[in-house]
Amino acid sequence: MAYDGFAVAATVAELNERLLMGSISKVAQPGKDELLLSIKNNRKLLRLLISADPSLPMLRIREDNELSKPSAPSFCMSLRKHIGGGRIVRIYQPGAELSKDGLERIIVFDIEHLDELGDLSRKKLVCELMGKYSNIILVREDGIIIDSIRHVGMLTSSVREVLPGRNYFIPDQSRKADPFTLSKEGADALSERLRSSNLKLSRAIYMNITGFSPVMAEELCVRAGVNSDKSTAELSEEETGKLYTAFVSMMDSVEKREFAPNIIYEGENCVEFSALHLYSMEGGGYTERCFDSMSEVISLYYGEREKNGRIRSLSEDIRHVLRQLTERCAKKLELQEKQYADAEGLDKYRVFGELLNTYGYELSGGEKELICENYYDEGRKIRIPLDERLSARENAVRYFDKYQKLKRTMEALSVQIEESRQQLYHLGSLAQALSMAENEADLDAIRKEMRDHGYIGGGHQKKDRRRSQEAPSEPLHFVSSDGIDIYVGRNNQQNEELSFRLADPEDWWFHAKGVAGSHVIAKTGPGELPDRTCLEAAALAAYYSRAGNESKAEVDYVRRKELRRVPKAAPGYVIYHTNYSIVIEPRPKI
Repeated sequence: MAYDGFAVAATVAELNERLLMGSISKVAQPGKDELLLSIKNNRKLLRLLISADPSLPMLRIREDNELSKPSAPSFCMSLRKHIGGGRIVRIYQPGAELSKDGLERIIVFDIEHLDELGDLSRKKLVCELMGKYSNIILVREDGIIIDSIRHVGMLTSSVREVLPGRNYFIPDQSRKADPFTLSKEGADALSERLRSSNLKLSRAIYMNITGFSPVMAEELCVRAGVNSDKSTAELSEEETGKLYTAFVSMMDSVEKREFAPNIIYEGENCVEFSALHLYSMEGGGYTERCFDSMSEVISLYYGEREKNGRIRSLSEDIRHVLRQLTERCAKKLELQEKQYADAEGLDKYRVFGELLNTYGYELSGGEKELICENYYDEGRKIRIPLDERLSARENAVRYFDKYQKLKRTMEALSVQIEESRQQLYHLGSLAQALSMAENEADLDAIRKEMRDHGYIGGGHQKKDRRRSQEAPSEPLHFVSSDGIDIYVGRNNQQNEELSFRLADPEDWWFHAKGVAGSHVIAKTGPGELPDRTCLEAAALAAYYSRAGNESKAEVDYVRRKELRRVPKAAPGYVIYHTNYSIVIEPRPKI
């Protein structure tokens, strides 16, 4: 995903509509690379969030009223001094030069304010949304940098210093063409620009034209009906003409501010966002959701990404422990099963002993083997190895001792193998719960269960005031097409509560067969289970399990009264003996 020039252009259009001529009433810096401006305009107070985080560069109007941290770093103080109380008189997207419009991933705010002497002065707040090169820079009207949220010296970049007192300029993009100029120069200029690179067409587009990302380059090829994998050296005049027509159409949409902010989903996951409709992602399992503004798109897309990244970061310790424990348990189970398989031939030692007691009188001593009839196998001959130093009776005792030892080993291994399988299943259920965790309450529930079972130490638990105010983790809730409530447990504790507290004996219980997963309850009561509800609940049980990524999964379902707890087992571990089964495609929602 790229925050490309088209997304920035749509953002600028929205900002001009909502913030132009607004006054900056407050400046805050909630994070190291974040800036929050409170702007009063048309009797409304709007909050503008600007992030120069290398992994999440963005700019959007924030709708919530969350308070920022009271601290004020030096850059925040500079902004309060130079633009506090100022009025935004221009918002634009520059090109290769700061003074000209273009399609760079930069948004510039021209701000008028009164200086220390009471004279009207103008400053520029330059927001560079360029991935790892992102920055927020305050610039004087004559182009001299006053301050920046991230200082860049010669040791960091030999191309451009971003330090107070230095001249501001946009990084050299001379090898890339200005799309607005290119659209006016005609098809020949576009053809010459692309052919000179001799690259794959889609790559040549985003490597040679400012503002285009790989996604928008692919979109241009699809709109033109030209194969994006084709070499630019092989482009015909007809194909160049089609590319130029599609290119001009896209640039017209930008100039006329005809945007269609949207997010592309694959299943439940956001995979792309764009300022224009993406014909290149129609079908193929993708769905489009449209929005009224780019701020909504960016808020939702980056909000999900930020939340998932934060949860993943917070859960990395759990993930690491589970990975280690699972590998260790799997190796232990493999060794136990091998030992059990080696001991399965124990009956032959009992037979050897009994046959030696029967036919041992034939031995005179010192023999290395006895060949006799095996009355357990229809009188067939059998060869019994002997220790020539021992008598027949002593050899028989030796075989009986070996039989008893292996028998005890198999009995012990049977218990150990079952314990290892239960532990491996439990670890799998914890990993599944971790994949469903959406907040810190979910992670706390998993940590507690791991502490209770000795997987991690108790340690000293610091009371987090913010976390204590967080809503407790709740099961997922769906309503079937027949109007029946369906509940899905997020973790083992919720599975236990769903199955033995929330569910009535006549409700239906669903679970993916043979793998760790969520308990799913369909609240039917003593009534019949409708076919549609059965299919929907089974699809949810399949999806929220370790088989969720498979094309098909088998799901067992029974009346809740058929479930039995396993003594001393982990919460949510149940057994049942009478059930129905269904093979279905996993689905995350009804």
